[in-house]
Amino acid sequence: MADPSFFVGILGNIISILVFTSPIGTFRRVVKNKSTEEFRWLPYVTTLLSTSLWTFYGLLKPGGLLIVTVNGAGAALQAIYVALYLAYTPRDTRMKMAKVVLAVNVGFFAAVVLVGLLALHGAVRLFAVGLLCSALTIGMYAAPMAAMMTVVKTKSVEYMPFFLSFFLFLNGGIWSVYSLLVKDFFIGIPNAMGFAMGTAQLALYMAYRNKKKAVALKVDDGPEVDEEKGVVHLMGQVELGQRKVPSLKKGTSLPKTVSLASPLNGIGHIIKALSATPLELRNVMSQHERVRDEDANDDDEGRHTYPSK
Repeated sequence: MADPSFFVGILGNIISILVFTSPIGTFRRVVKNKSTEEFRWLPYVTTLLSTSLWTFYGLLKPGGLLIVTVNGAGAALQAIYVALYLAYTPRDTRMKMAKVVLAVNVGFFAAVVLVGLLALHGAVRLFAVGLLCSALTIGMYAAPMAAMMTVVKTKSVEYMPFFLSFFLFLNGGIWSVYSLLVKDFFIGIPNAMGFAMGTAQLALYMAYRNKKKAVALKVDDGPEVDEEKGVVHLMGQVELGQRKVPSLKKGTSLPKTVSLASPLNGIGHIIKALSATPLELRNVMSQHERVRDEDANDDDEGRHTYPSK
């Protein structure tokens, strides 16, 4: 009979690979337009490093086949995304990005591999590489924590979409179970953190779901946009590279997201939510914060410029 960890690992592979394939639509647009427009490149570079390191860890670990398959597939896809970005980005950005790629994805990764293979041996080698992978993954949980703080501060789940919280919970839970079955705390610790954060976010969502502020999700002073369209609006900005959100004046509407707001099936929304890295979400939330602050300042200036009679 097959080991239960194998079936759990296969399920984790399926979910994670769906996440890795979600930017394909974005890069189809890049190739079609022959331009990266304002799409951000840093999340793809950091994810390439993370998946590369985890692939190396899986190769070192006895029985690490499922770690190699999921992260190897992820690294291959991220490498394609990085190459396409380099091909279609303006020259100045290309030079800057190429330096980072060479330093991080080539230089740093090669140094880790060389030190791991030549200077370290046996259990020490596996421990050092596993610790590095785990620390990098833990460091990427800044955005979920920031999202939770924003919910508590604003008493609104506007910037913490349900699907994102649910699949942070689900993905973390699956890989946490896998880590227990294979007795690997390097996989377990960061994913247990993800599971705990997903659980906490779902609890916050239940507590504040009826207290959402109808400030940013209104169109032409019309009714509040429902939750599903709110998720599409927020995650659409992530998937399309977090374009800078223009300041919104009174009487103007939110930028239209025609293709993303069109009817989509459930898995489409799930993949959009899963595709956001912590760095991307932090950028999106900061952009929304800036828009809200600019609106407040504009309102104050309007009151000073046009005093009531």
